[in-house]
Amino acid sequence: MASLSAAISHSCSHVALAHSTKPKKIYHSQCRTLPLPHRSFICRMSFVSRWNSRDTSNARVFASVKEGILLDESVEKVKLPIGDTWSVHKFGGTCVGSSERIKNVGDVILSDDSERKLVIVSAMSKVTDMMYDLINRAQLRDESYISALDAVLDKHRSTALELLNGDELGNFLSELHHDINNLKAMLRAIYIAGHATESFTDFVVGHGELWSAQMLSAVVRKNGIDCKWMDTREVLIVNPTSTNQVDPDYLESEKRLERWYSHNPAQIIIATGFIASTPQNIPTTLKRDGSDFSAAIMGALFRARQVTIWTDVDGVYSADPRKVSEAVILKTLSYQEAWEMSYFGANVLHPRTIIPVMQYNIPIIIRNIFNLSAPGTKICHPLVDDKEDNRPLESLVKGFATIDNVALINVEGTGMAGVPGTAHAIFGAVKDVGANVIMISQASSEHSVCFAVPDKEVKAVAEALKSRFRQALDAGRLSQVAIVPNCSILAAVGQKMASTPGVSATLFNALAKANINVRAIAQGCSEFNITVVVKREDCIKALRAVHSRFYLSRTTIAVGIIGPGLIGSTLLEQLKDQAAVLKEEFNIDLRVMGITGSRTMLLSESGVDLSGWRELQKEKGEVADLQKFVQHVHGNHFIPNTVLVDCTADSVIASHYYDWLRRGIHVITPNKKANSGPLDQYLKLRALQRQSYTHYFYEATVGAGLPIISTLRGLLETGDKILRIEGIFSGTLSYIFNNFVGKRAFSEVVTEAKQAGFTEPDPRDDLSGTDVARKVIILARESGLRLELSGIPVESLVPEPLRASASAEEFMQQLPHFDQEMSKKLQDAEDAGEVLRYVGVVDVVNQKGVVELQRYKKDHPFAQLSGSDNIIAFTTTRYKNQPLIVRGPGAGAQVTAGGIFSDILRLASYLGAPS
Repeated sequence: MASLSAAISHSCSHVALAHSTKPKKIYHSQCRTLPLPHRSFICRMSFVSRWNSRDTSNARVFASVKEGILLDESVEKVKLPIGDTWSVHKFGGTCVGSSERIKNVGDVILSDDSERKLVIVSAMSKVTDMMYDLINRAQLRDESYISALDAVLDKHRSTALELLNGDELGNFLSELHHDINNLKAMLRAIYIAGHATESFTDFVVGHGELWSAQMLSAVVRKNGIDCKWMDTREVLIVNPTSTNQVDPDYLESEKRLERWYSHNPAQIIIATGFIASTPQNIPTTLKRDGSDFSAAIMGALFRARQVTIWTDVDGVYSADPRKVSEAVILKTLSYQEAWEMSYFGANVLHPRTIIPVMQYNIPIIIRNIFNLSAPGTKICHPLVDDKEDNRPLESLVKGFATIDNVALINVEGTGMAGVPGTAHAIFGAVKDVGANVIMISQASSEHSVCFAVPDKEVKAVAEALKSRFRQALDAGRLSQVAIVPNCSILAAVGQKMASTPGVSATLFNALAKANINVRAIAQGCSEFNITVVVKREDCIKALRAVHSRFYLSRTTIAVGIIGPGLIGSTLLEQLKDQAAVLKEEFNIDLRVMGITGSRTMLLSESGVDLSGWRELQKEKGEVADLQKFVQHVHGNHFIPNTVLVDCTADSVIASHYYDWLRRGIHVITPNKKANSGPLDQYLKLRALQRQSYTHYFYEATVGAGLPIISTLRGLLETGDKILRIEGIFSGTLSYIFNNFVGKRAFSEVVTEAKQAGFTEPDPRDDLSGTDVARKVIILARESGLRLELSGIPVESLVPEPLRASASAEEFMQQLPHFDQEMSKKLQDAEDAGEVLRYVGVVDVVNQKGVVELQRYKKDHPFAQLSGSDNIIAFTTTRYKNQPLIVRGPGAGAQVTAGGIFSDILRLASYLGAPS
């Protein structure tokens, strides 16, 4: 300090000399309003005399603000009126960031019809950062601090020239240049010493508020309104604490406020935010973002009607809108809710702002200076609600906040249980390294203590704990001090939600359905928050999932379409047509993030425009890469849920289902290959599905859009026992045999079906019966049978000689040569009063399946079909005498796509959409 003392004495001597010839004020903001003879000398800076007369450790190189301001005693004292006549406004740096914005602030002040107004202002935007930068440059002995100070001068001088004129402009510029000269001398001293004390720093950085308050008060006076500006260092007294915070001295501050007001009565007072003084009259600050705190303290001192915090947002959001685009503005918050959200990182208020106003029940209004039509968010005591017990969950959970870049430390061991002082020793070690504990979670067994600290502090904390507990670790009383890095904290905040049944269940259910693993949980007795720790990479996904679940936004699902062929393209058309209705009426937002075929794929960051996806695929499509496609669709952390819709019949695509489900990706498909493939793979797939919250839906694999799978599951889940399932499962073969009557040739009907689009490009794929066999296997396995496709007897309708035909065209040319055999079967059936039908049968009693051409009486339900309808009969213990019949269209792109779409909406319902 000796070197700094010498530097100050050397660098500031010209300032003291200037003061001896030209009395000037720095701290007494209203000195210039009094006749010159009445100005107190202690309003001036006297660096050298005060430095030499005090202990240098106090760093009082600037004149302290005298408790007793020696003013003309003949001036009549005015008593400070306190109470509802006062309204307090606080304007942040963005609000006063330019001359135009300062004018706008002036208009807002004048539009308030309150009888009296106190206005707290921050420094102009970026100025506080510029002031800190001056200190840093000077400490580093970087002479660019001089040009940086000139930039500060130019910013305020140019702003004043745009705002003010006449004496107001002259007075302000005189004060501005005087302050700049003083700062230049002080920065020179810091440059020489290479060090700045906290008091020096606080003195320098507080000038931005002094200048913005003076300019704003002059702007208000231009309108002919009585307005004074207050340097709050003369009024607001705070006691620094050991935690880099300050505690207001309300009793002393009230005395000084009354004294100040008695000499400076005004209807409008423009006061500086952020800055204050210690009980020893040393300038200090309320630390970073302290202007909100200033407004709350002054609101309490004035017992104001309300405190309005003006910002650049419309109010307090239910979640960070940068992470949750559907976040909504909250109309009201309780003091405790706002407190909790600010602690957990929500951009609400300075965390300590709530404390001063709570005592006097002063509401805080958060409003947008750039959108005066927005009512903002009101923070106050909660209203008494007679129907409190009947409130829905969404009204109990107000919002969500996150803290990123944290790590968990877990101290565990059987030697901890029941040992007094263990927690004290753990957190004593944490305190010794100066780390901040954000969250604590302890099992009731006392076997372990888990807590979260910032990532940057975790190494020091872990080393301190291992050192403190070295003996216990070596002896085995403690098993480990484990670190879980790369975590984030998610907090749900709401009044009394912790004591309301269902809130916690809903929260954790939403996380589980989004495949989010919770590493630690903390829930305080205060009932205002539930806190969970998740992987950092899952944080945004988790935030969106819980926010969506508590009604505040749509159930949003990232959709990837694989196979935009006939069925896939039809599904995309249906999604396009229904998208608006789903959003508005059902709160479901289905975003197709990618479409891939076998050759090209189309990817989108925000969702493909389905009205022109074909053109976009041609213009912006890239070479298909299934791994990249899946990573893109699933890798969007802003959408909590992902579903891949496989519209192909590809067994290679089906082989990826297990991996996708394991990664938390839902799968929906009409592709029969997975469920009718090797039995062991099917069982592995279903076991994974049952163990996780990931869904695998495949209604369209049997019966297209008909509810076959869901009907079967409903029967089984309600305790019914399946005896037999028999049905016409092929829409193609249903059409063929419904029209194969009388004297018509079999080949003629097949040709007709092919031309109508009912068959595959190669009709042998339908006539072989393999597709029906796959459906039989799927239903058999759903019924509990463990059958392989190879074990199902299948009667093929493809004549043996034509099974090896080179092409579909050749097959169709040769098929008429084999009509005679089919015509004989038809004639035999008709002679017996029966019809031919191609059916699949699951015989659960005898544990077998079969696919064959059968004959049925003309009064049988299977004989009553028309067109390409499917029909399935379930014979069960409940439906033994009269089987349960499901009948309807079982083929075609529209109904198949509709079945897939229905599965997507079922998934949305499971994920939280209203049903």
